[in-house]
Amino acid sequence: MRIVIKVGTSTLAHTTGKLNIRAFEELTKVIADLKNSGHEIILVSSGAIGMGTGKLGLSTRPKDTPTKQAAAAVGQCELMYMYDKYFGEYHHTVAQMLLTSDDFEDKEKYGNLSNTLARLLELQALPVINENDTVSTAELGIGDNDTLSALVAVGAKADLLVLLSDIDGLYTADPHKDKDAALIKRVEKTDESVFALGGESASDLGTGGMKTKLNAAKLVTDKGIDMIICNGTKPYLLYDIAEGRPVGTRFIGKKQ
Repeated sequence: MRIVIKVGTSTLAHTTGKLNIRAFEELTKVIADLKNSGHEIILVSSGAIGMGTGKLGLSTRPKDTPTKQAAAAVGQCELMYMYDKYFGEYHHTVAQMLLTSDDFEDKEKYGNLSNTLARLLELQALPVINENDTVSTAELGIGDNDTLSALVAVGAKADLLVLLSDIDGLYTADPHKDKDAALIKRVEKTDESVFALGGESASDLGTGGMKTKLNAAKLVTDKGIDMIICNGTKPYLLYDIAEGRPVGTRFIGKKQ
């Protein structure tokens, strides 16, 4: 399978903004093993601003755009260094791609993006993608990596998009507030009733939330691609996903 995996800041970093080394080691090990088994993996990774926040010694995620972009510039270097180090231990080559909304909206750039991804996969490289936060702004950029990963999945003609989150999947209510909330294991149609279940981001370091994940689900399922939301603190679940076992919440792509 060709799988796009999106990992959020809350999975990669502690609440301090600094790298969660144990989580990082476990995630890279599983992804490397999936590649060894023959799957094509594209990784969309958040974490640049979060890691930059920690490395710059800032107590909270910056609010103003210049400081966000400065944190991203520092954090992206650290992020790619760590991916290169850990995947290199398993003899996998990583390739950084920093994208903006223009790369998807401009026809020529979009074609170049798709061709580059295809060639990197042919060369057995592992693309690591993030939004170019050093030049993007909320008004001009994609805005969150849930949406970015969905756009990448469509552009790469992926078989599956997996969003690793800080929650097990989509629930009937907010599980942090309602003890009776039940996990929804399968969503056949991402409609208004499903969007009504979306909430806000629970992380101070990230930008996403369930609403952005549901938007991503709508985008990819409309193109016939399935999407799964599952818990990023349990990277071994990726093995079950690759083997077709039910994990988290699966959104079913429309039959073309």
